[in-house]
Amino acid sequence: MRQTKVGFIVYGVHKDGLQDPMGQPFIDEAIVAGARRALRAAGLRLVEHPVVVASKAEAQACLAKFKRRDDVASVVLFSGTWVWAAHLAAALRDYAMTGKGITIWTHPGSQGWRPVGGLVLHGALREIGLPHRFVYGPADDAAEIARIVSYCRAADERARLNQSTIGAFGGRGMGQTCGVADPSQWMKTFGIDIDSRDTTELLRAAEAVTARDLAATRRRLQPRFAAPIPRGRVADRSIRLYCAIRAILARERWDFYTIQSFPGLGDDYSATCFAQSMILDDGIGTSTLGDFNTAMTVKLLTDLGDERVYYGDLQHIDKSTREIKIIGDGACPPSLACQLGPARFAEHGIPTEGAAGGISVDLLCKPGEGVLARFGRTNGQFELIFCRCTVRTPDAADLKRRRLECGIPFWPHAFVTAHADMDALVESWNNEYACLGYGAHLYGELQAFCEQTGVKAVAL
Repeated sequence: MRQTKVGFIVYGVHKDGLQDPMGQPFIDEAIVAGARRALRAAGLRLVEHPVVVASKAEAQACLAKFKRRDDVASVVLFSGTWVWAAHLAAALRDYAMTGKGITIWTHPGSQGWRPVGGLVLHGALREIGLPHRFVYGPADDAAEIARIVSYCRAADERARLNQSTIGAFGGRGMGQTCGVADPSQWMKTFGIDIDSRDTTELLRAAEAVTARDLAATRRRLQPRFAAPIPRGRVADRSIRLYCAIRAILARERWDFYTIQSFPGLGDDYSATCFAQSMILDDGIGTSTLGDFNTAMTVKLLTDLGDERVYYGDLQHIDKSTREIKIIGDGACPPSLACQLGPARFAEHGIPTEGAAGGISVDLLCKPGEGVLARFGRTNGQFELIFCRCTVRTPDAADLKRRRLECGIPFWPHAFVTAHADMDALVESWNNEYACLGYGAHLYGELQAFCEQTGVKAVAL
């Protein structure tokens, strides 16, 4: 998981050891220290401001510093005691113009008047319309700490997407109306540029891969699989395609991409299943069929998640048991394989979808907690649909029967229990694809990302 840097700022007028009438310091240093420990234990890397902020000059100096730091995308303002909100408001407004995140955290307790300092600043930012998250809870409350962490990590992801580029190889595949993108809308909302290349450039790059590089790539990838990578022209083309994609991504400085796959490339040269599997396993966001929305979902889940991401068809939904089978057409990161169904190989064998053939990945996804999600649009407006889920594996004795149910047992399978209202899920879902991300924390982070970007959150 990528570690997120966060600015940590203590604020309050009565500072520097100033005591209340009973002889107690207004700012309890033990509580501040406990707050720092809790955030570090939750995975945040704190960049601490050494001065307790009280005056306008102190606020301006502090927030100007964090405004300039490209490696810190949000700040946590910890209420040490009460404060004059006007001393911080202008500096926070200036800081917020960068698009960076603001969290106000108040640790409960009567001593020190921390709730007063928290509520007055929260109210001031609401009054002037500055987006932020207000958290009221102690450092030992895991749920409240998670609200802070999720907001900070979402801000970090928002900054990571800003000025990034998604590339497209080819055009729309299989008539994906629900995967198209408006470049102006992506730029306006996320700061993402959309670039494109014809697949002829990809073919030239694939054929330019030397025999030496081909052999070296084969050796490097082999440990990811429980079976030998197949030999022969079909397998070689699959590996060459992977090498070509990596080369063009590096040359064009694309951060993630989508590829048409077929019709076209998959019919004329090779199916993209193996290449896509390896790209996913390398931690790069991608999708097939020119589906920008799935690529965006994979990018989010990869950047925020603990594991690699699997995207595939919601091939069957059993509303009575809440089981969903996700079966992709041969593309899945091999690192997600379980011992019951280790990563092996099949050949892409659907004549209408990639007649040129190509090796594909055959595996069963390992158990774990996570989310099902997909970015998309309804009536032209961005939305992100997501729900909590549990990935399970069938009994070993029943696995063969369960995989035969779909008629294509050699494609990768994930058996997922959705923790959602199934009628709402079926009605709301915006495509045939679902993206599976491992990590229970993803749910809150996707919510926070939507909150910060204006994307409609359809949290099931």
